[in-house]
Amino acid sequence: MADIIELIYADHDWFRRQFFYLDSARTPEELIAIWAPLATRLDTHADAEETVFYPALLKRGDSGDPEDETEDAITDHNAIRDAIRDAAAADVGSDEWFEAVGRARTENGEHLDEEEREALPDFIKSASAEMRHELAMKWLRFYYQHSDGRGVDTSDKDPDTYLDENS
Repeated sequence: MADIIELIYADHDWFRRQFFYLDSARTPEELIAIWAPLATRLDTHADAEETVFYPALLKRGDSGDPEDETEDAITDHNAIRDAIRDAAAADVGSDEWFEAVGRARTENGEHLDEEEREALPDFIKSASAEMRHELAMKWLRFYYQHSDGRGVDTSDKDPDTYLDENS
């Protein structure tokens, strides 16, 4: 059976590798070849989590603090999206671009670590294997429907409004 937790972890591993690849890029062409798909997938992942995972955590998360975990995730996603937008507004390889990409990397790293310590273990304890499979199928459909970032919502979300609408 597919598992939403495994799919989220797979994205997390992919993000970490791509950020490491940026460290060895030497030209603007190499930088953008790594960054463009990474930025797209960061946005897609955030939207997928906000559409598929966090609403389920809010309804099923019993062992931790799902409201706090979700609020933190939305705030983190907003910071990552802001950094992606700043990088898009800068010339690839410029000081401004590196600063924005560095912020995206830092914000994303902190988000992944926190999610892996809190939200994901909470959900593992709270959700059945069947539910995790059902969410994995929704996740896979989301990625299919939004291939190459098409139709992904990249707008910042108000955490309080998100909690009200999804709790």
